[in-house]
Amino acid sequence: MHNERRKLIAALAASPLMLPAWLREAAAAGTLDQGIRGYRGQVTVNGEPARFRMPVGPGDTVRTGPGAEAVFVSGNNAFLLRGNSHMAFGSTSAATYLRVITGALLSVFGRGPKRLETPIATIGIRGTGCYIEAQRRETYFCLCYGEADLQTHSDTPETMHIASRHHDMPLVVRGGGVETPMELSSVRNHTDAELTLVEALVGRKPPFQAGSDYRY
Repeated sequence: MHNERRKLIAALAASPLMLPAWLREAAAAGTLDQGIRGYRGQVTVNGEPARFRMPVGPGDTVRTGPGAEAVFVSGNNAFLLRGNSHMAFGSTSAATYLRVITGALLSVFGRGPKRLETPIATIGIRGTGCYIEAQRRETYFCLCYGEADLQTHSDTPETMHIASRHHDMPLVVRGGGVETPMELSSVRNHTDAELTLVEALVGRKPPFQAGSDYRY
């Protein structure tokens, strides 16, 4: 398993077209470590400047400045946080696994249920790859693969169950009692190459890739 993983990471790291240089360098650094795997620009964990292999997990808050990005691993889950973003992990006893307070986060998760929060929605997931862009009154959510139950935060919550194999149903979710709280959208601002990288960091392949043994 580790040998196959290293080969995949090496292939990603060697490709000049698929990924930015800093992300290829993060891939080339290996796959066995938890915490911060790579970053560029201003990135902090609990207010402290990020460093390579810095632990990230329950109770921690990660922020990025303009143009910054960070890729990190927590347990059997891996993340790519875009610039101008703020996210927080729940404590070990909290019902919510993580909150995307503002900004954009690409995530891949191991098996088992987890609850994600944005300012206007709660998302229950199982063995999922997903991409979230969170604003105060709007959330973009792409279930790249897996299953999810989405519920809006409102006096009369809207709910939706989603199952996806390959970016099948991107949504824009709006708050504030609008007439159409959930609307179909298009795939934006994340790539299959990025999903392949973050899955490889935790020893998996996404389900759209040949040879994947992915299960929700």
